[in-house]
Amino acid sequence: MLERFYLKEHLGFEEVELEFDRNFIVFTGPSGAGKSVLMEALLALFGLKESDAKVIEASVDRELGLEPFGIDEESPNIFRRTKSKSARYFINNQQLSQKNIKTISKRFIRYLTLREFSEFEPENLISLLDAIAARRVKEHAQTLQDFQESYRRYRESARKLAKIEEEEKKVTELREFTQFEIDKIEKIAPQEGEYEALMEQKKELSRKEKIEEAIGEASEIFTLSSKVSEALSLIEADSTFFDDAMAELESRFEETRLRLDELRELDIEALLNRIEQLSDLKRKHGSVEEALAYLEKKREELSRYENIAFEREQLEAEVREEKARVERLSATLTSRRKEALNTLEKRVEHYLNQLYLEKITFTLASAPLSELGADSVTLELKNTDLKKISSGELNRLRLAFLAASGEFVQNEGGVLILDEIDANVSGKESMRIATVLEQLSRDYQIFAISHQPQLSSAAQRHFLVQKEGGKSSVTRLDEEGRIRELSRMISAEEITEEATNFARSLLEKKRQKV
Repeated sequence: MLERFYLKEHLGFEEVELEFDRNFIVFTGPSGAGKSVLMEALLALFGLKESDAKVIEASVDRELGLEPFGIDEESPNIFRRTKSKSARYFINNQQLSQKNIKTISKRFIRYLTLREFSEFEPENLISLLDAIAARRVKEHAQTLQDFQESYRRYRESARKLAKIEEEEKKVTELREFTQFEIDKIEKIAPQEGEYEALMEQKKELSRKEKIEEAIGEASEIFTLSSKVSEALSLIEADSTFFDDAMAELESRFEETRLRLDELRELDIEALLNRIEQLSDLKRKHGSVEEALAYLEKKREELSRYENIAFEREQLEAEVREEKARVERLSATLTSRRKEALNTLEKRVEHYLNQLYLEKITFTLASAPLSELGADSVTLELKNTDLKKISSGELNRLRLAFLAASGEFVQNEGGVLILDEIDANVSGKESMRIATVLEQLSRDYQIFAISHQPQLSSAAQRHFLVQKEGGKSSVTRLDEEGRIRELSRMISAEEITEEATNFARSLLEKKRQKV
């Protein structure tokens, strides 16, 4: 519920601050006073309209699930919109985009624009029928869930089958290409770590002559080893360290000579060719290890291509089985939806009768299988497409739907904003609209602009919008103020005694209902 609304510097309004504590709130006043301007500012705060107001703010007493948007929930949540060069939106002093503001606002704001048909989209009507069916048949919710899960499996199996059938058309070419890729790598037969070992051999070969020459020259040290041992003996020094060092040095030189002898037996050309082969693999795949992984992947693909006919047959059987289950569940949904449609039609007609509208016609027709089932719902008013009926008829139809659906769907309430819902209707029709709005106000906080005294008298709070000297203002009316305003609406400029008496009678009728 909106607890407070604040507006600053917008057209004729310098500053407005309003507090709300009831569910059915009406704004009235002479034409051009600023009622629509005020309502548009309220809608702009929630990203649903544009406004040049410097500041718009409202307190919303409702949990909004703000955590996914990175905003801390507060009680109440404070919406704020400011504008200098461009509009900026805030909730609880944390800025966010207009798109996110709209997403959040749609959870609790319903705005009955002049031409809005979303309630009557087939998917929304199907959802409503399922809600009604679930109240009649306790297994319906489980049936719907089973259908949706089966439909997803059916669609996935059908997608896989279509892919396999497409692959099967070119499987020969794919098999030949895959075998070619496998043969290329298997012909080289790379081993992990082989490239690095060969590069080390190549490096040693490039230094072989220098190593041999260096070892040959350094080996002269062994001819002097006896002289060194003799000198150490004469100075009475232990020669063990020298003997050990010479033994280690001789062992190292011998190992190197043996390795160089092995290198002499290497086929240098074969070594370089092998390195080039492995280098080609590295350039294409990144490393020998990645080439081996690619080889394994291609072997798996080849195996799959060789078994594709078997896999196709399995998928065909799976698709047939899933489709049969989906169609069986879909038929059950259709049967229950037909019964629910009769119930919905009766309840909508009940409210339409209150609103002086003629018979509505629902049609449950077959539709291509989808996650909703195999049904589509359409409706006509007076055998006329909804897009061709008048705005007044459309808005009354929407009110009837809101009231009827509220009997079957768990309603979390919210804010319902109406702009001249009783425009172009008679006083008798306006009174019936007011009756339905009173029922809806049990679940919704309703903001309405009205030019009809019948609807205005039914509201729980009445605000008067006036304009004097180019400045607009908003005043909450007490009992006497409401009588004066209702009298003005009844008799226009000159308030008559009859108009005043009629205004009093309207308010008295409202008190008697309470």
